[in-house]
Amino acid sequence: MPLFEYRCDKCGHVFEHLAMRSDERPSKCPQCGSRKLEKQFSAFSARTGPDGSDSSCTSGTCSTGTCPLS
Repeated sequence: MPLFEYRCDKCGHVFEHLAMRSDERPSKCPQCGSRKLEKQFSAFSARTGPDGSDSSCTSGTCSTGTCPLS
């Protein structure tokens, strides 16, 4: 099942939505109840090094303003 990230246009809350289908959208923001939601481009991390170390992005920030990989 795909996991999508959304941002509420009203309160700015960023949250994840586990969809049964790729075209399924959350009905409202879980924090404020607004229906004005914007789908975000989500980054992901993969263990690719021979020692199992995490790879990291080069931008230093993600759509939420902080990068969990840095």
